[in-house]
Amino acid sequence: MTDPLLDRHATEPALRRVYEAAGPYLDSLADRPVHDPATEPLLADLGGAAPLPEKGDGADAVVDRLLRVGTAAATHSAGPRFFHFVIGGVTPAALAADWTASTLDQNAGFRASSALATETESVALRWLRELVGLPESYGGALVASATFANFTSLACATHWWGERHGVDTTADGLAGLPRMPVLSGGYVHASARKALQMLGHGRNSVEVFARDAVGRVDLNALDRRLGELGAPAVVIANAGEVNAGDFDPVDALADIAERHGAWLHVDGAFGLFAAVSPRTAHLVRGIERADSIGCDAHKWLNVPYESGFAFLKEPGRLGATFGMPGAPYLPSADSPRGGYALLGPESSRRARSLPIWATLAAYGRDGHRAMMERHLDLAQRLAGLVDAAAELERLAEVPLCIVCFRARPAGMPEAALDEFNRRLGEALLNDGRVFAGTTVYGGRVALRPAIVNWRTTEADIDLFVDVVRELAARLVT
Repeated sequence: MTDPLLDRHATEPALRRVYEAAGPYLDSLADRPVHDPATEPLLADLGGAAPLPEKGDGADAVVDRLLRVGTAAATHSAGPRFFHFVIGGVTPAALAADWTASTLDQNAGFRASSALATETESVALRWLRELVGLPESYGGALVASATFANFTSLACATHWWGERHGVDTTADGLAGLPRMPVLSGGYVHASARKALQMLGHGRNSVEVFARDAVGRVDLNALDRRLGELGAPAVVIANAGEVNAGDFDPVDALADIAERHGAWLHVDGAFGLFAAVSPRTAHLVRGIERADSIGCDAHKWLNVPYESGFAFLKEPGRLGATFGMPGAPYLPSADSPRGGYALLGPESSRRARSLPIWATLAAYGRDGHRAMMERHLDLAQRLAGLVDAAAELERLAEVPLCIVCFRARPAGMPEAALDEFNRRLGEALLNDGRVFAGTTVYGGRVALRPAIVNWRTTEADIDLFVDVVRELAARLVT
């Protein structure tokens, strides 16, 4: 029998193995393909269809196996050429702090369970608020993802909406109430729909008002619809559309929401960080008027996954929405030993604040501005390379860090381009040197590389374009 108590001597050697493997692995990211399909058979070494072992192998053997398989077969999304989703890497400070979070293994739900985690979260939230320029009156909580940031925000919107119907939805639910009106432009993201789905409103409850095929908001139509409703409603503004990085006009939507007494939620999953640079801050003008804002720090802040956050204009709504009925062993909401478990969807919570705090403390406002402005420059470089290549076609402007384009080989009919670009996207993922998948933008299949990793350089952008052109040429022949 391998009881953890009897295996405790293996703790330091196992951690040392991870440390010794981490440095070479991270140093190799610039030279590795993003994914090597030849390593996939290694995944069988994780157990495959084998039953749970009766007798474990012990920490030494298991960590060795995990490192051998993981460093080879992982998708190396922490590296500089992963452009597929909007995924940053992990800065050195954030990585070290994440290891610290696992070592300390804090329950960040209550000050009673961890004053360290509670205080770190309070400071990290204040610094995030200052980084994106929100007023001091805003408060928030760290959550697991952009979806949970939208969920948290829209749950508070639901509480607000219920109050206007004379109902405490936290205590009594939605039964007997009409459907909560939710309006947005065509940039509304699937994560906002999923949040509404989980809240019981339904993912199809969103009324979309778009004035063109790519989804730009029709302000006049949305304004008219709010006037027709004559009832409290929720408006979702989208700060950073995922296909081309475009923005809804938040200020104009704030005007409309205020005129009709609507709740304004801003889904700023990655685009909220446009506020950090004077070059792009105009894109999020008006966020300081939003009732709620959702964002995800693992994207452009370059911290580990499960680092979303939500900000509320009326932070007291977090406690009203997520406070739990009392249990004798738990601190109450008004106790000095309470904490963030009562301000968000999760109760027991990992100390996810430590990496956020560490990266903000290590690099400050100037360091993060420099990183983000470097990404803005790299996106413009990529756009220029696309424009210079006769067989590539850019489909949108590049206001931020995403470049939306497609291959357009000479002589290929329009009707064949969508299927060709789908094949090109699959070829890129199968090739593995760089990663960028396909999307549909304005009814056309396209690539949409997002540049948000702190390691990415001009050489990575140039290689990306070279690989795209090489694979496209192969597909043509």
